[in-house]
Amino acid sequence: MRESDASQGQSASDLISERVAELGDWRGGTLSRMRELIKEADPDVVEEWKWGRTPTFSHDGIICTGESYKSVVKLTFAKGASLEDPARLFNSSLDGNVRRAIDIHEGEEVDESAFRALVRQAVALNSSSKSKPSKKAKS
Repeated sequence: MRESDASQGQSASDLISERVAELGDWRGGTLSRMRELIKEADPDVVEEWKWGRTPTFSHDGIICTGESYKSVVKLTFAKGASLEDPARLFNSSLDGNVRRAIDIHEGEEVDESAFRALVRQAVALNSSSKSKPSKKAKS
């Protein structure tokens, strides 16, 4: 697993682990579990530390971010609006044209199989976008 955007010499993975530990409550446990599911769905995922304090999971582009707030852990999929979501995991940021998010509140369970399928779909979408020549390259 490659890591990028680390600060002060620490790897992104270490910074994410520190963030999980720093939360120290259900949010840390939830973020840790979702991180595990992302790695299960895509063993080649790249963990990044972006925008000062945001765990980010990428493969040929951003898959999703893992933010934590007082009452929710939010997983925002960069291209979520383009993903099929038959299990209706997306429950936040539904009005935008690109991103979709999953808000997880204390005590809520996420359909792990459906979540892994979303991650695999996001990776496939990123990979298919990468293989297409850019508009600049065509001109």
